[in-house]
Amino acid sequence: MAEEAHFRGLERLYAAAAINHAFPSKLEILEAGQSRISFAVPPTMFHAAGAAHGTIYFKMLDDAAFYAANSMVHEHFVLTTQFNLFLTRPVHDEALTARGRWVSGSRRVIIAESRLLDAAGEEVARGQGTFMRSRIALADLPGYRA
Repeated sequence: MAEEAHFRGLERLYAAAAINHAFPSKLEILEAGQSRISFAVPPTMFHAAGAAHGTIYFKMLDDAAFYAANSMVHEHFVLTTQFNLFLTRPVHDEALTARGRWVSGSRRVIIAESRLLDAAGEEVARGQGTFMRSRIALADLPGYRA
């Protein structure tokens, strides 16, 4: 499959995932090993102290790193095997962008990292994870094929 078709397939796969109905966001695969996810944090996702719950940080950072990693693997879905978060500052009702970047690996284990940026481009969190190629064929997943 051509690289561009693979990238668009991953974007469709992301959009089709049920979890993204609860967390409305948009994925863009920019090039092999790079992703960007746009997301606005509404007050319904705040914890008791009035800032975004850690779930938001994890989801955005994991997804961005995951799709940067999966952009390097054309036939199979990858799985997150480990992920570390570093939270820098609280997030309130604002637009965020998660940027994912492949770091190394392409056969069995892939390392990717991500940064979560506010509307001014300031980092609010970062993450790094390891991802493993699964036996799940991308072509068999809803949304991947056009």
